[in-house]
Amino acid sequence: MSTSHGAPFTGARLSTRWRPLLALGALPLLASCGRISAGRETVDLGSGVISVTATTGQVADLVSVIGGNRVDVARLMGPGIDPHLFKASERNVADLIDSDAIFYSGLHLEGKLGEVLERLEQRRPVFAVTSSIPPDLLMAPPDYEGNPDPHFWFDPTLFAYATDHVRASLTTIDPRHADLYAANATTYRAALAEADDFAFEQFATIPDQQRVVVTAHDAFGYLGRRYGLDVVGLQGISTSTEAGIRDVQRIADLLVERRIPAIFVETSVPRRTIEAVQVSTTNRGWSVAIGGQLYSDALGDEGTPEGTYLGMFRYNVETIAKSLKGEQTEP
Repeated sequence: MSTSHGAPFTGARLSTRWRPLLALGALPLLASCGRISAGRETVDLGSGVISVTATTGQVADLVSVIGGNRVDVARLMGPGIDPHLFKASERNVADLIDSDAIFYSGLHLEGKLGEVLERLEQRRPVFAVTSSIPPDLLMAPPDYEGNPDPHFWFDPTLFAYATDHVRASLTTIDPRHADLYAANATTYRAALAEADDFAFEQFATIPDQQRVVVTAHDAFGYLGRRYGLDVVGLQGISTSTEAGIRDVQRIADLLVERRIPAIFVETSVPRRTIEAVQVSTTNRGWSVAIGGQLYSDALGDEGTPEGTYLGMFRYNVETIAKSLKGEQTEP
């Protein structure tokens, strides 16, 4: 899907009488009838805020931080929602169309929502926050079928690129407040650098033999590359891939060989496959604990530290470090 860098902001909204037609199939009809604002003229926002719809919690939090009081951000996918499998409802499409701007992650993370975003990007300012990440910094393992790994946020240095892209995008549609967005981005980049340092310090305490992170799906590749961890996922890059008996046995053998003390479940992925690994490892004479739940594709509840990107990142780092040292297991 091509990525728009955002048409100038219009502030126009779709009339509520068209909402019964908001199913995905109706979008081409609405566009051809001119019922969705073409978004070609810049208007003075004055003191009004920009209504933003963001797809994931990570994107929503980033736009909120950089936009400050200039944005009112709603997210489509809440805690525990798997973006790989998310299907847009009529209500979701209505929210997207009613927004002044749309921000999404990109790199095919949103999967089935991509078609909706593609149809909207010529009618609303639509921004993929990953657009500014240099392609050579993206991971594309062979079994990803030529697609980049979309879980870039587990490397704070890549999240910094997304930060700059959000700043530039908001400046495009609201240039009067460019200084605010620039200042917020500078502050946030400093916080990302601190989080990066924290992760290096925490992971350095794990014995070399135990630096293996086993999870339900392959979401932590960037974390492993950045901090020197071996990352093993039962499923592939997308949770739509099913793990088989051989996958379970292969990972159980690794856990026994390396004497890994803990494995991890994820908040947005069913835990049954990881529990199968735990049982298989026990049958081989090695007891492995569930080290806790990690946040992979979704943030935690709003109003909690894990409901923010930085809080989520620090929580994951602490949970992994303590568990792989045998200091923390799930109650």
